[in-house]
Amino acid sequence: MPYKSGNSAGKGSGVNNGSVLQAPSADISRKDSSTMLAAPVNPAHLKYVSLGVLVLQTTSLVLTMRYSRTLKEDGPRYLASSAVVSAEVLKMFACAVLVLLENNFSLQEMQELLKEQIVRKPAETMKLAVPAGIYTLQNNLLYVALSNLDAATYQVTYQLKILTTALFSVSMLGKRLSLFQWLSLLLLMAGVALVQWPTDSEGDTEEQKVLTAGSQLVGLMAVLMACISSGFAGVYFEKILKETKQSVWVRNIQLGLFSFVFGFVGMAVYDRRSLRQAGMFQGYNSVTCAVVVLQAVGGLVVAVVIKYADNILKGFATSLSIIASTLISYFLLEDFHPRGVFFLGAPLVIAATFLYGYESKPASIGTIKA
Repeated sequence: MPYKSGNSAGKGSGVNNGSVLQAPSADISRKDSSTMLAAPVNPAHLKYVSLGVLVLQTTSLVLTMRYSRTLKEDGPRYLASSAVVSAEVLKMFACAVLVLLENNFSLQEMQELLKEQIVRKPAETMKLAVPAGIYTLQNNLLYVALSNLDAATYQVTYQLKILTTALFSVSMLGKRLSLFQWLSLLLLMAGVALVQWPTDSEGDTEEQKVLTAGSQLVGLMAVLMACISSGFAGVYFEKILKETKQSVWVRNIQLGLFSFVFGFVGMAVYDRRSLRQAGMFQGYNSVTCAVVVLQAVGGLVVAVVIKYADNILKGFATSLSIIASTLISYFLLEDFHPRGVFFLGAPLVIAATFLYGYESKPASIGTIKA
């Protein structure tokens, strides 16, 4: 919830995010987290730990967010814009703790560092206003998408962020894709098209069919816009990180400051009537708090562990997350009604994810995060 989410994921977080925080470069996260991971560890074990963390973070965020948007309660439902702002505040706090850790828990050193990198370099700080605004839009779009699509369909469709990030990487960073990578992207588009292929449900009235089609269209448009914004913002953020030597955590504090401002202004304008009636934290409960925490911390966790996960492992994690979301959405949430085309499209998306990840290691494009 690279910004993910992945989750690049990002915003990674699968929601990366989404996630909101993207981890544009494994090398960057490796440098910044080296002081936290200096103890000798078994790389083989850490690979499996990374796999588990990626699957857990991606799946739990999507399912919890979907559950929170469909949960029936007596009072008003929580505002998505409020959840986005709350997540930004929590994320900045988490990044501040990590910066404090990097400076040996010296508040004076951390204060001087933040003043040097943020206040005294306004031009560098202002560069992050663009991705921050886009990430804020993306995070709000994910709530719209999961309010209209089941978790399984959302998970599969959101993999189009691989396509958008690849295209922006080619156009903005001059990276090249191999023939197999282009084929994997075509396979990805075909799989998503099959998953989103409209079908009639037996026993539904004409009115129900119209409502379902309208809801799916809104969800699909929200996911597509989120994929485009995720791809552009992730590549733009990576470009900024490569141009400077700042800590990725400091960069994310800068990003969070702008995201908080944009998110707060958007909330005040778009939801001003609801805010006047019941306040910013209306409808908050334990599920809502879990969504906020997962959205804020998930991308940071991915940014730390991503150094141990190669592209094959990340593809495997994405596949497991899709399967887990499908099963939980069907058996527990009971809001997923599988169709024949879904079982054709989902394997194509999973295969495309593996194929792209396998080719991205020797090729020059290695910035797509799970």
